[in-house]
Amino acid sequence: MLAKQKLSYWVSIFFVVLRLAHAQYEYLGYPPGYPDPEQEQYTPPVLASDTPRIQLRLAGQKRKHNEGRVEVYYNGTWGTVCDDDFSIHGAQVVCKELGYQEAVSWVPSSKYGKGEGPIWFDNLQCTGKERTLALCPSNGIGVSDCKHTEDVGVVCSDRRIPGFKFVNTLPNHVENLDIHVEDVRIRAILSSYRKRIPVTEGYVEVKDGGKWKQICNAEWNEFNSRVICGMFGFPGERRFNARVYKMFARRRKPTYWDFSVNCTGTEAHLSSCKLGQILARKSNDTCAGGMPVVVSCVPGRAFAPAPMTGYRKAFRQEQPLVRLRGGAIVGEGRVEVMKNGEWGTICDDHWNLLSATVVCRELGFGSAKEALSGGQLGQGMGPVHMNEVKCSGFEKSVTECPFNKEALGCSHEEDAGVRCNVPAMGFEQRLRLRGGRNPFEGRVEVLVEKNGSLVWGTVCSEGWGTMEAMVVCRQLGLGFASSAFQETWYWPGEVSADGVAMSGVRCSGTEMSLSHCLHHGPHLSCPRGGGRNSAGVSCSETAPDLVLNPQVVEQTTYMEDRPMFMLQCAYEENCLASNSDQTPANAYRRLLRFSSQIHNNGQSDFKPKAAKHLWVWHECHRSVRMEMFLETKHAVVGIEKKYECANFGEQGITVGCWDTYRHDIDCQWVDITNVKPGDYIFQIVINPNYEVPESDYTNNITKCRCRYDGHRVWMYSCHNDGSLSSETEMMFPGLLNNQVTHR
Repeated sequence: MLAKQKLSYWVSIFFVVLRLAHAQYEYLGYPPGYPDPEQEQYTPPVLASDTPRIQLRLAGQKRKHNEGRVEVYYNGTWGTVCDDDFSIHGAQVVCKELGYQEAVSWVPSSKYGKGEGPIWFDNLQCTGKERTLALCPSNGIGVSDCKHTEDVGVVCSDRRIPGFKFVNTLPNHVENLDIHVEDVRIRAILSSYRKRIPVTEGYVEVKDGGKWKQICNAEWNEFNSRVICGMFGFPGERRFNARVYKMFARRRKPTYWDFSVNCTGTEAHLSSCKLGQILARKSNDTCAGGMPVVVSCVPGRAFAPAPMTGYRKAFRQEQPLVRLRGGAIVGEGRVEVMKNGEWGTICDDHWNLLSATVVCRELGFGSAKEALSGGQLGQGMGPVHMNEVKCSGFEKSVTECPFNKEALGCSHEEDAGVRCNVPAMGFEQRLRLRGGRNPFEGRVEVLVEKNGSLVWGTVCSEGWGTMEAMVVCRQLGLGFASSAFQETWYWPGEVSADGVAMSGVRCSGTEMSLSHCLHHGPHLSCPRGGGRNSAGVSCSETAPDLVLNPQVVEQTTYMEDRPMFMLQCAYEENCLASNSDQTPANAYRRLLRFSSQIHNNGQSDFKPKAAKHLWVWHECHRSVRMEMFLETKHAVVGIEKKYECANFGEQGITVGCWDTYRHDIDCQWVDITNVKPGDYIFQIVINPNYEVPESDYTNNITKCRCRYDGHRVWMYSCHNDGSLSSETEMMFPGLLNNQVTHR
């Protein structure tokens, strides 16, 4: 008996530890390749005859299609819900009634704008189990003492309930209802399009009640096609050969959805479109127009499968006025616009899906998945060019949209960003991580063709570094790389995939797939082999972003002549020119001194590559020498710095803070003793070998014009690389043999 009790005790302990281990990584989610948790299956609500019949929709100033002000249709009128006593349980009921799996959050005080009409519900006290909001305890429908400044909003998950079926309880007023179905797809029909990636042409099908159905083209128009193409990552639509599809429809009888679709063309998602009229059909396999809806979309230049008719219609400017920076994956980033030859940001006041979608289409993507605010994808360093942008949705460029020219009061903490819909290229299906402690890390395994079949194998770790790891994390949709590993003996991976399948990988860091990087091809070369020496990565949703302040460099630069006997420590640390060893002790070296202020504008703290145990004691300075050493000395108001400027404890730069290396610090100079008078480009590079992951490496270079007459020095026109127009940048060539690497 005692043995059984002990066994029961240890089994209980095991399951407790197991639950804690699961909870530790539960927030990371499940990327492709990992089994999803059990999903709730939809069952249509069975309501008592006396239950009030209502319909719901999400309205207002949205930044995602699956969020908004809660609006209720009752008694022939749309109204709102008061935030008094509202809770996440009420949000759960709303989201599930609309077909979403769960609620993420709820927001009070008319965050999505003030609604109109009656306030139908007040003091709602839902448990979260109700099948409709009308069953939650409240003051009674229409009984409220609230104002529209108290309208409540919800944010739903973007995952739909499997088997969800749209139920219209108000058949006489369908024109005011949003479309909510389980899923939407473009299904390639013609053989010439079935093998193309991405899928650009085919039937538009909706999944309703667990079944895929076509849409009758009786009331279909180009605005509807524009929305569908945008959802799937395409900036525009084009004509197609209708005769071929009519022939196909005659041979195979379609199954039509019950409703038509009514979009304005500015919606970012089908769920923001309104239902059209119920279709009058003789039977389930015919419609007045005679065939299912077909769309043909034009991909952006980066995703075009091959040269094709209509290719030039994709919105892609030769001299772009808009760009994205700081995003982890293709199609997301901080929005920057060109004005007067200088790149600047957009303030997030009034920033919404309409304006974000204009940006996405302009750059060759589809509509926007999300309009981001608050510098969520990092902060810019230049001017704020636009504020209170109000696009109609049909502009070819966000620079054509009306905006408030006075950007007063906006800081880079309010920089606007976007996440765009991009075409499904299937890149994530040809790569996987195995053996890691969580879905965000592991040995890299690739799917390659070998002897006519597809097999999984490892990547040779020779030369494997941060840039290659960045591409892997982007390809899998896991954010940024936090580490790159050249040994993975602690991550066994799949035994059947131990063989090396890819070697000689060299990436620039901007590729969408590891296969786009330079590599050896079929002739592999990997001296150490695969298995325990395979390449591995660890990914993170956020990353730091180091940016040097060019104005500080320009304002603090000066010359100093110092005798060699005072530069012994600097000589030992290789801070002088290579010929300084021939300089007598009483002779002078000429030093160009400057201060550098390094900001962390990213989304996570910057930590140097070398940990504390790798620091080296320097007898000359009687202090510790740290490679890639940076420390926080300053912080903006409201941010608590985490690191101290001292030879103990952790070193780094807190998000939103900066470190200043003053001009009077040893080695904070360039030895110009043997430099001849003339005009030069002065260039500083931080993190030059990409040893520490960052969200944006394009801003790691600062360039200045420098004039030296042998007696004085002038530093002017200092700026970060890429902050000015391409024409201006051509006047500042990147002289790799004339650069200073800042540690």
